[in-house]
Parts: sequence; structure tokens; C-alpha cells
Amino acid sequence: MLKIPHLLRALTNAQLLHFNYKGFQHRSRCTMSQGELLTTMSTKRVNEEAISVEDEQITKKVKLEEENVDNEKKYPKKKVVLLVAYSGKGYYGMQRNTGTSQFRTIEDELVSALIKSGCIPENHGDEMKKMSFQRCARTDKGVSAAGQVVSLKLRLIEDIMENINKHLPAQIRILGFKRVTQGFNSKNNCDARTYSYMLPTVAFAPKDYDTQKSAAFRLDPETLTRANSLFSLYKGTHNFHNFTSQKSPQDPSARRYITEMSCEEPFLSGDSEFAVITVRGQSFMLHQIRKMIGLVIAVIKGYAKEEVLERSWGNDKVDIPRAPGLGLVLERVHFDRYNQRFGGDGLHQRLDWAAEEESIKGFKKAHIYPSIVDTESEEHSMISWMASLPIHDYEASAADRREKDQKQENDVGNESD
Repeated sequence: MLKIPHLLRALTNAQLLHFNYKGFQHRSRCTMSQGELLTTMSTKRVNEEAISVEDEQITKKVKLEEENVDNEKKYPKKKVVLLVAYSGKGYYGMQRNTGTSQFRTIEDELVSALIKSGCIPENHGDEMKKMSFQRCARTDKGVSAAGQVVSLKLRLIEDIMENINKHLPAQIRILGFKRVTQGFNSKNNCDARTYSYMLPTVAFAPKDYDTQKSAAFRLDPETLTRANSLFSLYKGTHNFHNFTSQKSPQDPSARRYITEMSCEEPFLSGDSEFAVITVRGQSFMLHQIRKMIGLVIAVIKGYAKEEVLERSWGNDKVDIPRAPGLGLVLERVHFDRYNQRFGGDGLHQRLDWAAEEESIKGFKKAHIYPSIVDTESEEHSMISWMASLPIHDYEASAADRREKDQKQENDVGNESD
């Protein structure tokens, strides 16, 4: 039923126009010709149809507003975090790009499911800032996650996880749900992030190895030990300006703190051997992990000397290969300081997911690992990338290469003269 203010607005916008028109018709009918009368009657029908459509739109808007008010009373919005797992295959990363529907992202699916389940109002779908939405980490195109965390305000409907999940595709799932403090922000409150990178071990094969026999390759203990020795060099705080794009050596944000990086024992999946590299750090820049792995592979395969790692943290611009994005997985996000402050106060839940561990493992086994293995088997992204490694100039900095190229051009010019 329309409330008085809405009814007055409806009369002002539509039906008063109709009443004025009726009076005009009555005054003018006696002086109109038959043709003019037909034209007037036709105009009347068009106006009445327009009024009818406008009335219907106003009624729907009022009804939607009343439903939102009722839902707000029944399900007040509270600040929560959602533990999200997804296989990134087929998606253009995590972060939503409003207005570009052809580049579907994980957040597009999540926001749609939140609206359909009734957790957020429909008119807030394009303005998630109103819901204080924040993701803990942005993941690139094709990158997966087993432990992504988003924070936002939600209506606490019954069976909230089940109702959200039934509107999501199978490769995206809400695995956990917890209440947090009103000022919590999943990005700002995150102390560290743990990623894994799953790759075929043929990536560590000598550069003259026949990649047609990639499935037969097996990683020997000596090479694994050397790889872990190189990965350990990344630990601590370094200037990683060479491991991302458009960062100068003087940019303070290029300094990042790495607490752990190592490669685990290899295992078989089908006929091929794979291994998982794990890295934990305070935060990571765009492409940083893939370049860290790419440089170590280049050293192991003999394309670059070990000293290039040390030089890459200096001021020179060093040419570093970027490993494929396929095997990268956001494993965990850590909230140690938040847990210390609020986890033991008896009012708030600790942000750890021990109870959800089996669900996380099950999702990775069902969706993430098969996707990586099958895609690598079909597309051979690692082998294709390995073919590009000789193109990189690991000895010279970017400035050295420009000087060398200029000298070659001058030499060619002198020969032409």
C-alpha cells in the first residue's frame, strides 16, 4: 500500500497531468473538427499509457523501498568476513571492473550471489562501498585462491553460507563466515599473505633437456636443494622494484618483507611430476611472486648467474622473466595482530580457519589442483614460457642494453656510409 508522501509524489508526477488534460479536452471538444478530435483521442491514449507505465514504475520503486525497510528490520546489517575459495580459470582476476561485463571476475559472481540471496540490497550492487566491501588480496587473471578473505556489511539471513553458495558456480565457494569488529578492513588488518605455486618439475630441467619428454622428467634431490638455497635468499627485506612494473628504485613501496620461501618435495599427478613452492610475505606487488620464481628457474637452468639475485635488489633495472600465472594460488591470509587484540576478549572470534581446514583441502583437491594439472597438460604454458628464457639479457641492466643497442645502430650506420 502506497504511503502518503509517495502517493502525493505519484499524483504530482503523473496523474495531475491526466486531470489537467481531461479538463482541456472538455473545453475544446465543441470547437474541434473530426480529424482534430481523432488526433486528440490518439494523444490521450498515448498519455494514458505513459501515465500507466510511470504509475507502475513508482509503485515498484515504493514496494522495493518498503521491502528494503522490512529486511533491514528483520536482518540488520553486521560487519563480517567471508572465507572464499575459487579456481581462477576463465576469470579476469578477483577485483570487479564495473561496466565491463565481458571481463568477468570472481567479485562479479560474488556480488551477484549476495544480491540473489538477499544478503545485500539490489541497489547497492554497483556501489559496494556502501557495504564497506574490501578484499584482502587482488589476484590476477587465472590465479586461484583457497583462503581469500573479504570483509563487508551483510544482512545476517538464515543459513547464510548455504544461501550464498547456491547462487555461485561450483568453482567458487564460501567456506567460512565470522563476525568482526565494526572498523575491520580485510586489506588493512592483514599482517601477511601465503601463496603457493604449483609447477611441473621439468621447469628445473637443464636448458638442453628435450621438452618433448617433459612427462618423463624427475627432479633430483641435488637440484631441489639448490633451488631451496636460492629461494632462501629472498628472505628478509629487499627492494623488489625489478619484480613488478613501473616502480622506481627510490619508491619506498618497492621494499617488501619475505618471511618464508621454499619448494616442497615433488609428487606425481598422472604421468607428470609436479612440485609446490610456498612463499609468505607481508604483502606482494603485481607479478612479484611470478618474477621471483621465474628468476630462480632461469638460474637453475643455467641462463643466469646466481649473482643476478643480489643485483636485482640494487638500483639498476634488471631484465627478469615472469613465470606463468596458472599455478599461483592464494593459500592463506593472516591476521595475527587482530587476533592478539580481539581474539581473546570473549566478544569476538579469532580469524583463523582451523575448523574449515578439511573443506579447504577438499576444494583444492576437487577444483584447484585438477584445473592446474589439466590446463598445463592441454596448453603446456610452462614449456612455452621456458622457450622464451634465452631472449632475456640477464647480464646487462636496462641502461646497459640501451647503450649496447645504440652502439650497434651507430656501427651499422658507419658501415653504410
